[in-house]
Amino acid sequence: MRKLFFIFSFFHLFIFTVNAQQWTELYNGKNLSGWKKLGGDVEFRAEGQQIVGVSKMGEENAFLTTTKRYGDFILEFEFRADEGINSGVQFRSRSTKSYRNGRVHGYQYEIDTAPRAWSGGVYDEATERGWIYPLTFNQSAQELYRAGEWNRARIEAVGNSVRTWLNGVECASFLDDVYAEGFIGLQVHSIYDAAMQGAEVAWRNIRIATDDVERYVTPRSDAPQINLIANTLSDREKAEGWELLWDGVSTRGWRGARLDGFPSKGWSVDNGALVVEKADGAESGNGGDIITERTYGDFVLKVDFRITEGANSGIKYFVQPDLNRGEGSAIGCEFQILDDERHPDAGMGVNGNRTLGSLYDLIPARDKEQAYFRPSAFNTAMVVVCGNRVEHWLNGVRLVEYRRGDQQWDALVDYSKYRDWAGFGNFARGHILLQDHGDRVSFRNIKIKALD
Repeated sequence: MRKLFFIFSFFHLFIFTVNAQQWTELYNGKNLSGWKKLGGDVEFRAEGQQIVGVSKMGEENAFLTTTKRYGDFILEFEFRADEGINSGVQFRSRSTKSYRNGRVHGYQYEIDTAPRAWSGGVYDEATERGWIYPLTFNQSAQELYRAGEWNRARIEAVGNSVRTWLNGVECASFLDDVYAEGFIGLQVHSIYDAAMQGAEVAWRNIRIATDDVERYVTPRSDAPQINLIANTLSDREKAEGWELLWDGVSTRGWRGARLDGFPSKGWSVDNGALVVEKADGAESGNGGDIITERTYGDFVLKVDFRITEGANSGIKYFVQPDLNRGEGSAIGCEFQILDDERHPDAGMGVNGNRTLGSLYDLIPARDKEQAYFRPSAFNTAMVVVCGNRVEHWLNGVRLVEYRRGDQQWDALVDYSKYRDWAGFGNFARGHILLQDHGDRVSFRNIKIKALD
């Protein structure tokens, strides 16, 4: 009987050992062997069971990076930061002479002690993309960070999928195909306030698993998913009812606002983007506006767009192409796309209602500074229509919200350039439009979820 019990116990232990996830400690608890410093000249020190980074005035962002590179992995660590400090953990990151003379760049798990509370969000360090997943996408996660305490973090990076957790709760979930592998790095951010001299951030229990990681990923995702892979739909997006409005290679599904087919000039497909070409800056004066062949009522629309210097364009909805048969653009409610710094239209209208993200000539965008607009990169516009309630979003930040169809709306329209168009903004359905305003603007990732 004892022999059988011993055999059973040994077999049970063997199965548990085989099935247990294998972790590698990235810090040996003694010294910084296996790590190297990049960037600014600040102090990183091994202090018992933790690594400590110290802020220093006059230094650029500094990083303590692993000498090894990692592709698919699950990374766990704990961190604690002094109040006011900004920091993060790089992953799948790089430093090459060909990129800004060795500047560290790549994904960063944000450590944020500021009031916005974006710890657990993901930033693309030192690139034009900037914020990949700010916690405006998942506002409930802004309550997870514990000031002055040790916080637990987890990153699952498997293939094109990246997900993050803070203190056991999922913060970010996105799909991206830019970085497949790279080093892990601990960041001490540059400081500009002398009072922050010597402020510290510390990390401990830093461990990584790289074997059979797909088996150990968290099966259920609670965070909203962002898909950064151009002109694709993820399985989750398909299940949620999203459809691509543009396939990334052809002009199917679109036609000229005043044509039976697609314009023969003024528009092109370039490297996965639908591009309105530079002309003379005139409204609908070259190839003309393009509209969807179908009409839509209640919906959520997402469009990635990138402007050129001084550009003007727009995304319109509830468009009625026969409403305006004269010169200029087709008529519809417009999410304004504009280089506010260089285009004169930004200073026209009333109270900024012709600036980026505004409901053009009607309602000005607010809180744009939180949206971190990047003129040289693709930014994401989102329009949400649910009955008479409409919202404009930019990079995960709501800029405009309004109700149409009531007395206040009618008064607003009567004071705008749209007062002569009967029924403006009150149509139950309409086309989606991308505007030709004579400036080069690129569009991609055009997708819609119908709500009616």
